[in-house]
Amino acid sequence: MSKRSFDEIYMELAENLATRSHCVKAKVGAVLTKDTRIISLGYNGPPAGTHNCDEVWPTDGCPRDSKGSCSLALHAEQNAILYATKNNVSIEGSTLYVTLSPCIACARVIFTIGIKKVYYLNSYADFKGLKSDEGVEFLQKFGVEVERYQRTVNSE
Repeated sequence: MSKRSFDEIYMELAENLATRSHCVKAKVGAVLTKDTRIISLGYNGPPAGTHNCDEVWPTDGCPRDSKGSCSLALHAEQNAILYATKNNVSIEGSTLYVTLSPCIACARVIFTIGIKKVYYLNSYADFKGLKSDEGVEFLQKFGVEVERYQRTVNSE
């Protein structure tokens, strides 16, 4: 029996973290790693101490902002980055595993904070009905390695 790769383990963990989300629209998880070690975790939802959208607005989710996005939500990768930063954990050179490709705003933060590689499972553009994954394109343009995660089929 072969050992599972770290990529498999971390993406599966990101998927499991997504189930913790209180978002009614999408559940997204993120894992930040460095040198094969987990340095931070995150999932999308409102800031701690505010409302849980699935409890307060169970059918429609939180109110929308001027661009039609969630007014309260922090994205999964934002939560992982913020938690690491709050706890003085160095993110420079880390790898991010996320279940939905980064939006353009998150991509700017990912680049600026020094994350070197991003694995994503699903396309933000497909989810939002956009023409392209702007966040992925931004990261690639500025030298961050980005790869859509492909599940491996284990032969037993």
